[in-house]
Amino acid sequence: MNDQYLDAFIRESEEAITELNNSLLDLESDPEDTGAMESIFRTAHTLKGNFGAMGFDDAASLAHAIEDLLDEMRDGNMPVTPEVMDLIFSGVDKIEAIVNEIEAEGESHTDVDAVVDDLRTVLEEGVEAAEGATAGGADSAGGSGTASGDGTEADDTGTDATGTDGAAVTVETDLGPDAADDRVIATTVDVGESDMLGVDAMLAIEAVENEFEVLDAAPERDAVEDGEFEDTFVLYLDAADASTVESAIDGIGKVESASATDVTDRLSADSSGDDSDETEHKVDEIKSVRVDVDQLDDLHGLVEQLVTSRIKLRRAVEKDDLDGAGENLNELDKITANLQNTVMDMRLIPLKKVVGKFPRLVRDLSRELGKEVDFEIEGEDIELDRTILTEISDPLMHILRNSVDHGIEAPDVREQKGKARTGSVELRASRERDHVIIQVEDDGAGLDVQAIKNKAIEKGVRSPEELEAMDDSAIYDLIFHPGFSTADEVTGTSGRGVGMDVVHDTVTQLDGSVNVESTPDQGSTVSLRLPVTMAIVKVLFVEVGDEEYGIPLKNVDEITRADDRKHVNGQEVIKHNDEIYPIIHLGDTFDVPGQHANGDGMLVRVRESERQVALHCDSVNSQEEVVVKPLEGILSGTPGLSGTAVLGDGNIVHILDVVTL
Repeated sequence: MNDQYLDAFIRESEEAITELNNSLLDLESDPEDTGAMESIFRTAHTLKGNFGAMGFDDAASLAHAIEDLLDEMRDGNMPVTPEVMDLIFSGVDKIEAIVNEIEAEGESHTDVDAVVDDLRTVLEEGVEAAEGATAGGADSAGGSGTASGDGTEADDTGTDATGTDGAAVTVETDLGPDAADDRVIATTVDVGESDMLGVDAMLAIEAVENEFEVLDAAPERDAVEDGEFEDTFVLYLDAADASTVESAIDGIGKVESASATDVTDRLSADSSGDDSDETEHKVDEIKSVRVDVDQLDDLHGLVEQLVTSRIKLRRAVEKDDLDGAGENLNELDKITANLQNTVMDMRLIPLKKVVGKFPRLVRDLSRELGKEVDFEIEGEDIELDRTILTEISDPLMHILRNSVDHGIEAPDVREQKGKARTGSVELRASRERDHVIIQVEDDGAGLDVQAIKNKAIEKGVRSPEELEAMDDSAIYDLIFHPGFSTADEVTGTSGRGVGMDVVHDTVTQLDGSVNVESTPDQGSTVSLRLPVTMAIVKVLFVEVGDEEYGIPLKNVDEITRADDRKHVNGQEVIKHNDEIYPIIHLGDTFDVPGQHANGDGMLVRVRESERQVALHCDSVNSQEEVVVKPLEGILSGTPGLSGTAVLGDGNIVHILDVVTL
């Protein structure tokens, strides 16, 4: 098959699937939305036709079944219910999986029979058959799963494995099949009736730990040890087999009864050890860019000028015409600058390329958690560089999941607080000069300052004395510390502790910044500040002792001699327009050897919009455009540094981040 046609088919299918998902969401929120219904039907029909034309008959058959069910809904013969929509969404997920498989392997081996059968059953038997069919369809489609009472994502369908006593055990863990050295054994533990249920459960777990490694618990271990479980809880153990576990636990006095089940193969089939829901909704790398014809014409014209200028420069050099060569170099400078701007513009992609999949993510997650969430997107036409957009897709998805999972309260809880039962999550994007601000705001429970402090002490991130001296804003920022990157939540309803350090690191590597603000019981806002484009930056080179640093020119407001300094409360400052600018000595900040200031040295005053400070250096050299590479590995996130640049002479210069200095 022609790769060009296949690639065009994949890109068109991806866009159609996103459009179909969002139109289905519109229909679910308003079953009378005829515009949404027509869009759904049109898109499903297009998918069916494209699959058939490309020879992917199984996918065409699935799209046809979805189309037939939608046709019944459009004619009023099938009501729009959550159960029917679940079934249709599971079919769309299966289509998306097929497209991904075609992209990776050129063909699809995915079995669609179970989903098609479910769709046809509902068509024949009516909406009553949808609830039973949805489970099978979602399972075969790799559906998004359900949530256990503690917010832990459980197995998709509540699929049961049978224990040694013949009882069914529901798998409720994100463990993968390789989590254990031997086998993963799910052990259902009953500590009997107790006045101190949590204490007895804790003693039982500690006794089990003396015999086996405890890999996971359901509900989560903290909840179990607080007595927050009904009758029994499940421990996932690393052991040779179920019989060995039962024999060993039978002799533990704190356990009244226990049954064990080998669930390793169930994990292999259903869990794969990853966050299944997040994997399912993962936004793939952006592999295509739509370019305006005018931009292509501009690019072609610039290339023509480049070729002409190159010929003229070569002739000038051959004739030793230095004046002519200089003029041609100036001309080349202008052409390459225009070429750079044109190419950068061509790489810009609207934010909706990524956030278009988020409404479906929020819908699935809120339905799993039994929450009611109104999700809005604003500014989806704001454009970002392709690389930046690809990199931030997962962090944004993670922030959204945290807002729904840990920020928005359950409807009954919200009602008790005097709030509307339906929570609100809003993703907003706006442009500020050469940066884009993306905010995710929810009206949930907000961050629990005391809970964060407790976690910080527990993880050794800060001492109690340090925490007492910090304001709330600084406390919130602790959630970005790697010490909070665990499976534990800060609290059951307001925690944002899972992987926020990864969000911070990703944004920082893109020369951006992330900030969180929160008000108890009113909600939280996570803000990302990102450059529109990356890589090529005009910098001002400054010398400090034996070192040279680059300051992005966009951050510089003024360069002056450092001979008008004052001292205020022991801090060296300068005054500008009645404003006080503290002075940061780069030599002291980076412990630079051999500092020999030229007189009193020079001051580089930073733009007030970035940070109200002035940077002290020995001398200011030149301006130049450089390619900035973000810091990686252990250097990633180093305060005061945003990356490095390789100069024409091969030397490496550090580029400063004026915000974190």
